[in-house]
Amino acid sequence: MPPFSLTVNGRPHTVNVAPDTPLLWVLRDNLGLTGTKFGCGIAQCGACTVHLDGEATRSCVMPISAVGTAKVTTIEGLSPTATTASHRVQKAWIAEDVPQCGYCQSGQIMAAAALLTKTADPSDAQIDEAMTNICRCGTYQRIRSAVHRAAKEA
Repeated sequence: MPPFSLTVNGRPHTVNVAPDTPLLWVLRDNLGLTGTKFGCGIAQCGACTVHLDGEATRSCVMPISAVGTAKVTTIEGLSPTATTASHRVQKAWIAEDVPQCGYCQSGQIMAAAALLTKTADPSDAQIDEAMTNICRCGTYQRIRSAVHRAAKEA
């Protein structure tokens, strides 16, 4: 097993895992970053969404060998301090009372943050197109409202 070097939330890490180990399990099991959730394992639900160089990426199907030099950002690294939800999307999520069960929310927040990096003031249609993460509780209207609120905070 070759060691893999990666940068997660601005910090360098080296892990000794098989090349086909999904990034999700490296984050959770090797680095202890459990905010990124396992949902389906086939990149459909989005609970595992992280950023690779700012792009929303489903980490459950991303082998560690494919990460390369990309910078990885997890929900723990979205805010400057992991103890405070200070990112505009996190603040909007709280203000709009988005979560019910909360399981999908870290992936939803990461997808929304990536969208707002590319599209400053997205329309409902753009939000619907970009936010393909599944919410079993059906809080899609609140998710959309939170994305609009976060866009206004830019």
